[in-house]
Amino acid sequence: MLFKYKAVDEKGIGKEGEIDAASRDMAISGLQHRGLIIISIIDAEEKKSFLQISFFEKVKMKDVVILSRQLSTLFEAQVPALKIFTMLSSNVDNKLLGKKLNQISDDLEAGLSISGALAKHPDVFSNFYINMVKSGEETGKLTQTFAYLADYLDRQYSLTSKTRNALIYPIFIIVTFFVVMALMFVIVIPKISGIILQTGQEVPVYTKIVIAISDFSIHYGFLVIIFLILLGIWAWRLSATEKGKIYLDKLRFSIPAVGDLFKKLYLSRIADNLDTMLTSGIPIIRSLDITAEVVGSLSYKNIIKKVADDVKAGSSLSGALGKYPEQMPGILVQMVKVGEETGSLGQILKTLGDFYKREVDNAIDTLVGMIEPVMIVFLGLGVGILLVSILMPIYSMVGGIS
Repeated sequence: MLFKYKAVDEKGIGKEGEIDAASRDMAISGLQHRGLIIISIIDAEEKKSFLQISFFEKVKMKDVVILSRQLSTLFEAQVPALKIFTMLSSNVDNKLLGKKLNQISDDLEAGLSISGALAKHPDVFSNFYINMVKSGEETGKLTQTFAYLADYLDRQYSLTSKTRNALIYPIFIIVTFFVVMALMFVIVIPKISGIILQTGQEVPVYTKIVIAISDFSIHYGFLVIIFLILLGIWAWRLSATEKGKIYLDKLRFSIPAVGDLFKKLYLSRIADNLDTMLTSGIPIIRSLDITAEVVGSLSYKNIIKKVADDVKAGSSLSGALGKYPEQMPGILVQMVKVGEETGSLGQILKTLGDFYKREVDNAIDTLVGMIEPVMIVFLGLGVGILLVSILMPIYSMVGGIS
């Protein structure tokens, strides 16, 4: 077997390379005989396999939800942590997750805490997840923590999936509309317009416009496609920058109906995150910092970080939230204030999370109900206008002949 290693020699000079050995122990022994102090040693074939799996497969939120439920059940049955992760690593459907659980088992065996082992896989376990587990370890409530996490992730998965699915339908209709228009301009209209122009009769202005667009699509359509591809690449690169993310946030919030939907989605996520973490005993400042990282909107992330700074400086949570009336509705600020005064902030945040979840559900149902007929009418009108523009001259031509 081939192993890749990193090490330092007796003079402290770094060394790295490959060594062929029958096992990992023999590879380590061989390197030590050379007077090397090993920093890391990895099975080269194992690393290659891991990269291949990572490229084709990823761990979905649904997989983490199921994993959290299993962890909660097994911890409740008082199964040792090492045995739990070892057992689950060979019994999960997702190969990449199984690989990561196996690595977590190795780290636990080496003496790492569960939260420390999970923290080595940030692509699967978020900062929020790791801090929740760390809190569970400190309070001795890992069973309840994994149950909280499973419930929380289940709610977030359901909410995010419903929002995403609601937006897929209008996008599908819009794409269908443009595909139909493109086919009409490139295939149908050129054949019919040739017949019309051969007659030599006067063509209406709207028909001339349609024919001109058709000619442009045939001769220069590829330039439009190239432009759209370049525009898409530019937008994708812009969205990776902080400035681009803020711009996209503003654009998202400015769209009628859709903007309100996203606002409620983020408010639901904020309330749910804070409720889950405060219930688990995580301090308010730390809870706000973690929530800022996982909220999913750069605009709200910046606001929550400022709120955390204000709370750290001695302000109440409601007072800090009240500084942003456009993003934080009055009802949210007032309910948080009531929670602070009555000592039931966690319960209030849970109520707010449930409230905004229902609001998101209602907004999605309204949006889908409104978009469906509008898109169908819009599609019908577009195709109808094209057909009328072409068929009217033909009708006139036939009428003149008769």
